[in-house]
Amino acid sequence: MLKRRLGKYELLIKVQPKTLVKSFQIEVNIQEPQGISFLDTQATFITNDLLPALQKSFDGEKGHVSFKPTVDQQRSCANCSTTLLDGDFIVTYDVNRESPGNIQIVNGYFVHFFSPAKLSTVPKNVVYVIDRSGSMAGKKMDQTKEALLQILNDTAHHDHFNFIVFSTNGSIWKDSLVKATPENLEEARAFIKKTISDGSTNINEAVLMAVQLLNKAHESKLLPERSVSLIILLTDGQPNMGETNPANIQENAQKVIQGRYTLYSLGFGYDVDYPFLEKLALENSGIARRIYEDSDAALQLKGFYTEIANPTLTDIKMQYPENAIADLTQNNFKHYFEGSEIVVAGRVKDDNLNSFIVDVKAEGADTSLTYTENVQLPERDDVSMQQKYIFGDFTERLWAYLTIQQLLEKRLHADSSEEANLTAQALELSLKFKFVTPLTSMVVTKPEEKDKEEELIADKYVEEHRPPVSKARTWAYKLPVSKPANWVDSDPHFVINVPLKNDALCFNIQEEPGVILNLITDRELGVSVNGELIGKEETGNNVISNRTYLGRLAIINRDRKIKIEVTTDKIIVLNHENKKTFSWQKTMSLTKEGFNLIINEENNLTLSFGEGATFLIILHKVWKNHPLPMKFLGFYTLDDHTFSKGVHGLLGQFFHGIDYEISAIHKNEKIGKEVATMNVKNKLLSVTRSSQKDYKSDPRNGIKIPCWLVYPNGKGLIDGTHTDYIVPDIFSIAY
Repeated sequence: MLKRRLGKYELLIKVQPKTLVKSFQIEVNIQEPQGISFLDTQATFITNDLLPALQKSFDGEKGHVSFKPTVDQQRSCANCSTTLLDGDFIVTYDVNRESPGNIQIVNGYFVHFFSPAKLSTVPKNVVYVIDRSGSMAGKKMDQTKEALLQILNDTAHHDHFNFIVFSTNGSIWKDSLVKATPENLEEARAFIKKTISDGSTNINEAVLMAVQLLNKAHESKLLPERSVSLIILLTDGQPNMGETNPANIQENAQKVIQGRYTLYSLGFGYDVDYPFLEKLALENSGIARRIYEDSDAALQLKGFYTEIANPTLTDIKMQYPENAIADLTQNNFKHYFEGSEIVVAGRVKDDNLNSFIVDVKAEGADTSLTYTENVQLPERDDVSMQQKYIFGDFTERLWAYLTIQQLLEKRLHADSSEEANLTAQALELSLKFKFVTPLTSMVVTKPEEKDKEEELIADKYVEEHRPPVSKARTWAYKLPVSKPANWVDSDPHFVINVPLKNDALCFNIQEEPGVILNLITDRELGVSVNGELIGKEETGNNVISNRTYLGRLAIINRDRKIKIEVTTDKIIVLNHENKKTFSWQKTMSLTKEGFNLIINEENNLTLSFGEGATFLIILHKVWKNHPLPMKFLGFYTLDDHTFSKGVHGLLGQFFHGIDYEISAIHKNEKIGKEVATMNVKNKLLSVTRSSQKDYKSDPRNGIKIPCWLVYPNGKGLIDGTHTDYIVPDIFSIAY
């Protein structure tokens, strides 16, 4: 779905053939019932020699772009074998807007596009909350200052604004919001220029200060009654000072904002806790945007501001025939910004409906506004075939797309029971309409290599690593991460899921750094998994932590002659005599016969042998200035159904289930937790009700899983004692 921004739709095509192509062509066909108002094409690699190969035209409802460079035109020089084609090919266009809205109805589904033009701008009240912690020093702070200075230049005279810069503590520029007079703007520029980076990251305090500023300004009647109040938060890190629990920060922000203001979160770079920022924004009517650490980061920041620079409507309510529609997507919106577009879709359930009336009510800069659209259904049915476009039943697909996005947004701040329901709904729609979403992936099978059954994986977040799809068969499939897993993670906690009891068991292993533990051993299949512990960081003579974590994993498949070593820095694959080393820095996939490895950049890797052994390894990174600056790994079994009955190891012995009974549950007032007696393996054990975090679907924050903790070291639950699982070498092979 192309989203209208700054008065245009933009289609971006990445071009990087890396070689001369005998028959290279890009063809873009556009069909818009409202008519096309303009069509433009740009490419970062276009030269005067390539211009003749580019053609564009539009007339009425149809537009066309064609780019067909000859081999000689592609050459980087007269006799070179290298290509000029390397960069972005961009098509932009807009449609005629004779009325504020356009409704299209095809085969029982409707889509309503709403984008009124020529409206007065509603004044803005903006508090910029800018991270100036030590991690922002250097280029990031320079780019932030550059963007803020440009934003100040574009600030409208009727707007009010203020700055909070924060690190360990927050610092307010002015006691209240000030109007954008030339004098105040010049003073603000001086303040921004002298801002320096230092300290930690106290996001909670800074956000609460911003809300207090807006509250004070509104209560004092300093701001226009008809105005929009925004908080724009920019940070490159994770909260590590003051309140550091993301859930508590989100709760605090939502409690004080109370739906009155909109919060936008801008995450600078890759170390930022982006899921936290996304949830923080969505819970307060805003959006999150990642700012990439490129040379154009200042332009990205300025570009975001430009999108929200001109609000023209607030409190938009879109009302549709109440008894005639179903499955409506979001139809109430806090703001409409000039140059954007509101899209609502739904299902028309009344087959006898003769007309379709929509009322839109909103608040403008000076008065309340009402728009009415009246569509005569028989007339729309007469042209329904024209409106299918090249996408088939596009209205139904667009409805599904919007519904999936909104279900995923709701899932971010739902409780556990509601989250499962929202996930199921989104997954069902994703599979039905073959959308690549966070719940699915895309398989691309090249027909000419079908016998090899080579499959490539496309990650929706990493454009530059997307595999080719031309002349290929594609479909969406369910990711395996929804299956209950057994895992070992954190310091280190072992968690055993028991689906028959809808519960889990857990135990910890306390050992020294350097000890290697056997997690899985299946002598029949010839598969072993071992993990080495790291920890006990020291400063001088002081040990600052006695916790240990998994720092290195080895997966051995004897029959396929494969050894894989995973550390926090790299992944090494030994296949027969061949050795390949991969970095966590790039998304990639490796497929061999009966073996598949997928690395998701700086996040996790999935490893599978055939169809019955699938493992997920998560890379845990710690925030800057953390008292224990140590990366570590988490290990999850996503599929274990083909392991033999003799499979063993700290995790493996539970692959085929375990039976136990819990009795005498009571609260221990001393520790403030429930304790009970567990009857397992003909032994009675004292267990404590606890919880451990499952990071496979939320790698940053994790999801708490209740479990019965067997202490110490799983004694009585595991076979033998934990020392029986210590092996001499990381590549100890199951023979």
